[in-house]
Amino acid sequence: MIKKFIDKLLGKSAGGTQGKSRFGKRQEVPAEVHRIDPALVDERAKNVVTTLQQAGYEAYVVGGAVRDLLLGLRPKDFDVATNATPEQVKSLFRRAFIIGRRFRIVHVVYGRGREHEVIEVSTFRAYMDNAAAEQVKGNERTSKGELAGMTHAVDSTGRVLRDNVWGPQDEDAARRDFTVNAMYYDPANQIVVDYHNGIKDAQKLTLRMIGDPATRYREDPVRIIRAIRFSAKLAALGFKMETKTAAPLVESSKLLADVPQSRLFDEMLKLLQTGHAIATVEQLRKLGLVTGIYPLLDVVVERADSPFVKAALQDTDRRVGEGKPVAPSFLLACVLWADVRDGWAQRIEGRHGQRAQPPFPALQDAIDDVFNARIGDVSGRGKLAADMREIWMMQPRFDKRTGSTPYSLVEQARFRAAFDFMRLRADVGEVGEAIAEWWQEFSTADDVRRQDLLEQVRDEQKTRQRVRTRDPVPSKPRDELPGRQRQDRQDADEPAQPDDELETETAGAAGDGEAAAPRKRRRRRKPRAGGGGGGAGEGGGSAAGE
Repeated sequence: MIKKFIDKLLGKSAGGTQGKSRFGKRQEVPAEVHRIDPALVDERAKNVVTTLQQAGYEAYVVGGAVRDLLLGLRPKDFDVATNATPEQVKSLFRRAFIIGRRFRIVHVVYGRGREHEVIEVSTFRAYMDNAAAEQVKGNERTSKGELAGMTHAVDSTGRVLRDNVWGPQDEDAARRDFTVNAMYYDPANQIVVDYHNGIKDAQKLTLRMIGDPATRYREDPVRIIRAIRFSAKLAALGFKMETKTAAPLVESSKLLADVPQSRLFDEMLKLLQTGHAIATVEQLRKLGLVTGIYPLLDVVVERADSPFVKAALQDTDRRVGEGKPVAPSFLLACVLWADVRDGWAQRIEGRHGQRAQPPFPALQDAIDDVFNARIGDVSGRGKLAADMREIWMMQPRFDKRTGSTPYSLVEQARFRAAFDFMRLRADVGEVGEAIAEWWQEFSTADDVRRQDLLEQVRDEQKTRQRVRTRDPVPSKPRDELPGRQRQDRQDADEPAQPDDELETETAGAAGDGEAAAPRKRRRRRKPRAGGGGGGAGEGGGSAAGE
């Protein structure tokens, strides 16, 4: 600290390619040392860097993409850092948009629809300590009007509310969170610029915070969640979090209470949808953060070992690994299904003095209770909530496989998500495997095959009905049976009559408190005019065919 103060008084500069800076020592690492494969760099990221450099600006690929390139991995996302301001960046590209309030950045968009790619471009930011910032009462909910005209503002705890002060590259590097995320790669001359020994930490498989970890977590408590996310992502490669970086996590997690719920909700989804959900749960347990990050995340960790939720987390990781899209509504529907299912059953059965409800209204009410208790207003009752509701409400419809229901169900927009949900239920034994396989085939079959599948269901139902109406033959000898059942056996042993002379009837209560089984008996012919009528059946049975 004293040396830094003396350097500042003497006006010592941090200039020079290899000069020492109080923000770190600049090192330019050549290709023969870092060995990054240029073929792994996205062409659109190269185009952004080249366009900025040709316009006279500095520009580099930055952040996690450089880390992945050093590890021989193909990055999924590419960010670019430059000394051009957001307005200057926007002027160079046809489809570029300035976004953000706390941190203004530019999205350069390539392609359209689902195939579009976004390259995020940020301007080098100056390193500003709290003393140089404007103090603002409140927190991240502070209105846009209160922050108007401010470029660097913090609240009373030191949390950064706005940071749009542009500066040199070395100060920008010092602002970043982890050393392995603070390197800059120039694809034109293939050098890596490193200020904080990020290359060495990448080689040692160490995740280390730049600066004092407790201070950095206080500046932005969401860094706590980022630390968990990166440690989970890199754990499979053998990375471990440095002890000093991990030590303040539990104590600092209290600072998350002042972060807006909507931001925490988004960060929770990143933890679960980046392809490392299972590893994230393991890291939370390892770091002593099983509770306290976000209430819904607490539920995920609590239920992560249950067969259904574990299958959902594994399925999400698999889909991300295969490059397939994942929806937060599906995963959250899986996590909260136990609450919905139990509340649904409780309403149908009328437990705890409640009035029994029909199945569909009972399911709707159970879903409303779960939304109120677990999700609140974070989702805004918008698309996420609507998708979750659809997935749940479609589950009982899978039980009906006759008539027009199967055709209308497969045409629903959320059918695939609802089917995948039901498929997971079948995997853990909650739904019959045969039903899941039937719907899988029906959803992909042509019209002829669909008719065959519907006919198959009708035949199965007829068979079950015949079994239900057939009189099961008791195992006892005839002479040991109660009188009514003995007579039924005698009737069954007699030659069958033509169909128009038979009727199916379910008998009432049998003697000795035993329920009489469904039985076949001959229909008595109606007496001719003036003839005698038939009597009531034996043993208290109902009158037959009169």
